Amino acid sequence: MGPLQGYRVIEIAGIGPGPFCGMLLADMGADVVRVDRTDGGDPLGRDPRTQVMHRNRRSIAADLKRPEAVSAVLKMCGSSDALIEGFRPGVMERLGLGPEACLGSNPRLVYGRMTGWGQDGPLAARAGHDINYAALAGVLGLLGRPDERPAPPLNIVADMGGGGLLLAFGVVCALLEAQRSGRGQVVDAGMVEGAALMASTVHELRAGGWWGEARGRNLLDGGAPFYDVYETRDGGFMAVGAIEPHFYAALLDGLGLDPADLPPQMDRTRWPLLRARLAAAFAARTRAEWTEIFESRDACVTPVLSLPEAALHPHNTERGVFTRRDGALQAAPAPRFSRTSPLMTRPPPVPGEHTDEVLAEFGFAPDDIADLRRAGAVA
Repeated sequence: MGPLQGYRVIEIAGIGPGPFCGMLLADMGADVVRVDRTDGGDPLGRDPRTQVMHRNRRSIAADLKRPEAVSAVLKMCGSSDALIEGFRPGVMERLGLGPEACLGSNPRLVYGRMTGWGQDGPLAARAGHDINYAALAGVLGLLGRPDERPAPPLNIVADMGGGGLLLAFGVVCALLEAQRSGRGQVVDAGMVEGAALMASTVHELRAGGWWGEARGRNLLDGGAPFYDVYETRDGGFMAVGAIEPHFYAALLDGLGLDPADLPPQMDRTRWPLLRARLAAAFAARTRAEWTEIFESRDACVTPVLSLPEAALHPHNTERGVFTRRDGALQAAPAPRFSRTSPLMTRPPPVPGEHTDEVLAEFGFAPDDIADLRRAGAVA
């Protein structure tokens, strides 16, 4: 089982980065219990079994507007190691489940909070999505081609990396600290801060004079012709990341280009000419042909694959990068461990699927559970 086996986490159900954080902890072996809404609560009306980020955990359904449900969650906190939530600041306090109440039930509890803007500041109470947090972190403005609109990076930068991953890291850090101190604490993960942190490489390059303010004209944003995507004869694409001189030399060798006929690699003033020559070369063959050519060259050149294609790539299949469970293609748990291997043990639950089972494990007697049902507190 995973390295977090033995830890118990309560996840107050949300969308996007919250479930991603819960999945990361559950994949690593933590016993994560989702507290879902009694109406299912999915804004898109999806089949619960297709929501792959809900995998590896159990679900109870509770109406947190009822005091009986709040009391039940507080009792669960008493024998848990962590709680994670992703509401706007003040919502959990109004429900009676804020940090003060939960740590009052268990002083060792790690209370993980994820919001877009953080728990305080002028924007704390405002709504937002990944695109908004990435925008104000200065990240969105970095992405895109010259003289075009910034390109939204799906919801990967702020939601997943700057939100869910950062909160999971913070929770694990706080759990380690609690082992030494015997005291819990609040982890405040703001997605705007996480998105800013994800751009640390750009800050480093700017400080060294290697990054200008113009979008799409820099080393890693498609500005450099040796770090870009090129279309092939059949409409496919090849990704090129040949920054270092030996990789660049291998790139030119694979393309059949003579370095003596090209501008110097780092002469920015002649990058347009170099790009045109590389584009013309790639356009002469299909994606499959270029893939075969560069398979034997260490040039940092790879085909751009769709998700279904990525799942079938020989390297990914041998490593088990992807898996298909319950009819849904998804990324397998990562990273790898030499002893405590993470496993996929449970499919995404139907909200409330494990209500009685979980409550019984937390010490609720059958009569107590029946009373909670009659009160409409759980379902």
